[in-house]
Amino acid sequence: MIIDYLWGRPTEALLKAITGKEFAIGKSETRLVEVGESAGSTITLPAAVLRSTALTILGTGGMPSWDILTDAFQQVMNSVARGTLRIETESVPLAEIEDAWERDAHAHRLVVIP
Repeated sequence: MIIDYLWGRPTEALLKAITGKEFAIGKSETRLVEVGESAGSTITLPAAVLRSTALTILGTGGMPSWDILTDAFQQVMNSVARGTLRIETESVPLAEIEDAWERDAHAHRLVVIP
């Protein structure tokens, strides 16, 4: 899940980075929740993004109830406590982020180091 406070060009760059070369059949879903627009009020959304990425875009008006969020949070924390939640990550210096976004990083999450 990506909470997006920026929108505009940064979101376009994000969408470009997650766009694959194949159809999104069987891939895990990415949820993009648009909260703000401090970098711009519009984006260009290429069709290839939707074909190659299992992507759901929501606005804050589409957020689930607090009961659902609380339950989901509790499930995540229980998984963490049991050691069953694992997120493959790769640390990337900010100076190398462009190269990192260009390569296929679908198997893990990038952690940007300032």
